Amino acid sequence: MRALTSWTAGVPLLALVFLALTWGRDLGGVLLVVTLLLLGGAVVAAVHHAEVIAARVGEPFGSLVLAVAVTVIEVSLIVVLMISSDSGKPTLARDTVFAAIMITCNGIVGLAILTATFRGGIARFNSAGTGAGLASIVALAGLSLVLPAFTTSTPGPTFTTTQLVFAAIASLGLYLLYVFVQAVRHRDYFLPPADSATKAGATGPEHHGNVWASSVLLVVALISVVGLGKVASPSIENAVVDAGLPITVVAVAIALIVLLPESLAAWRAARRGRVQTSFNLAYGSAMASIGLTIPAVAVASWILDTQLELGLAPVELVLLGITAIVSVLTVTPGRATLLQGGVHLAVFAGFMVLAFSP
Repeated sequence: MRALTSWTAGVPLLALVFLALTWGRDLGGVLLVVTLLLLGGAVVAAVHHAEVIAARVGEPFGSLVLAVAVTVIEVSLIVVLMISSDSGKPTLARDTVFAAIMITCNGIVGLAILTATFRGGIARFNSAGTGAGLASIVALAGLSLVLPAFTTSTPGPTFTTTQLVFAAIASLGLYLLYVFVQAVRHRDYFLPPADSATKAGATGPEHHGNVWASSVLLVVALISVVGLGKVASPSIENAVVDAGLPITVVAVAIALIVLLPESLAAWRAARRGRVQTSFNLAYGSAMASIGLTIPAVAVASWILDTQLELGLAPVELVLLGITAIVSVLTVTPGRATLLQGGVHLAVFAGFMVLAFSP
């Protein structure tokens, strides 16, 4: 009952009502500010309810719940934007997925390591599970985002129908296999190592809320986050165009908004010394972003009869290669220092700079 009467219930419900009232409307200055405030409140509420669920079901299920819930709504947002555009926005899925990979594998991972090691010490995690997640991400990114830039059957960074079917099946199949390994077959690989301890005095609140109420409110909060992001996106897109910035900035903004709940949850987990939870969130979100988005946009492209451009540009290929190399070197030892956190954040900063100034 407490979950239904706290601000963490009121804010997502208020955000959902506000979303219904403003859907399809142009936002003025005041409405845009209110939208952003409610969006931020819904993000914090989503993290709270995800922690309630995680406390009840345990790791790695809690991280999996948040990653899948956010990504399903992210996919819905991309498909809605594709449908609402005359051109089908052929590069939107590619740009959003690539931005999600950069944010999770560099931004969230770097922030988690930096937070856990800032006052000294070493961030410890289970390299077996984390390495399996990283390998899956590299494989899926290569099959879905790198290969289209080099195939010769079609002009441009595109797949033929057969190739797109293969990429969609491979993405979904490998993601489902990853979930099975994480949640069933080798769950212990995704738990903190035995020699890692939660920081004293930073264990965090014990969540005794109603898990069913929190599950519903988590969905409401995530719908509100993505919906308000969609409502605010025309203003963001207009600002991008007026400023003379690349249109890919819109995809980066979408990914940043959608990944806010995971970013905040990963940061809070790292503050308590639970770096493994942060990594589960980061790599799980990256896997879900590729594994669920590619099949969904493939189906949408067939229905809308539009051509998807999935192949990355040379600069993005370089960034992806740097990310893969740095991530392997970080994950392999099963421990990381302040330096590794700084390296990942430097790569993330490079991605952000090049997104605005390619």
